[in-house]
Amino acid sequence: MSKIETKDLVLGYDGEDIIKKLATEVPAGKITSVVGPNGCGKSTLLRSMARLMKPRGGAVYLDGNAISELPTREVAKRLGILPQSPEAPEGLTVRELAAQGRYPHQSWFQQWSKDDESSVERAMETTGVLEFADRPLDTLSGGQRQRAWISMALAQETETLLLDEPTTFLDMAHQLEVLQLLDRLNREEGRTVLMVLHDLNNASRYSHHIIALSEGKVYRAGTPAEVMTEDLFREVFHVEADIVADPRSGIPLCIPHGLRYSTNGLTPDDMEGG
Repeated sequence: MSKIETKDLVLGYDGEDIIKKLATEVPAGKITSVVGPNGCGKSTLLRSMARLMKPRGGAVYLDGNAISELPTREVAKRLGILPQSPEAPEGLTVRELAAQGRYPHQSWFQQWSKDDESSVERAMETTGVLEFADRPLDTLSGGQRQRAWISMALAQETETLLLDEPTTFLDMAHQLEVLQLLDRLNREEGRTVLMVLHDLNNASRYSHHIIALSEGKVYRAGTPAEVMTEDLFREVFHVEADIVADPRSGIPLCIPHGLRYSTNGLTPDDMEGG
């Protein structure tokens, strides 16, 4: 399985560094979620791991090789990428979208083949969108549309999937639909999944490994039990929260009960004279 890691990674826009000498690893064969407050660099980090952004310093490594030095087509054969809020041409059908995933496997002398057709059919069947194959994307519900995009990534036949906020703008039922699909792809096919999530309880439920970012650095990384702590919410999210065990699975869940600071910048203890 492909291994992704970063060493002394620096990323930024214009004159500002967003990611600062970051070092972390993505466990192969597991589901990893990147979490953190707005502006901490979650999507920026994922973009660099997907080779969509060139580092200012350090590097992202794919199987020991700096990913920025690998050919685009080779990276596309090893990493399936679903960006945040992807867009498609108007009228594009689910089948046509899924077929885009076969691009890395084609060349000027090897055009569309039976293998390509089989891969696309299999990807649509796995994601449960085969029955919508000939419908335009814009006629589908949010959850169906997101599964269609995932079918395109699956059609690439990569061992690793990178997804930037795959549940954004989806209601609770459709969020679970997408997350349960990713869980099944990991359990049944052994795919490595790396995703950016805003909902920390969903990250805890569906991840083996969590990377929590704060101010462009790794605040903590590990299992949900190691990362989901009261001090994480207090210091990174500025929220007072209780951590409780899910009554079904035992995984840690967050129950927020107040802000760590007020509008004048004082903590609750400060305001009580503590």
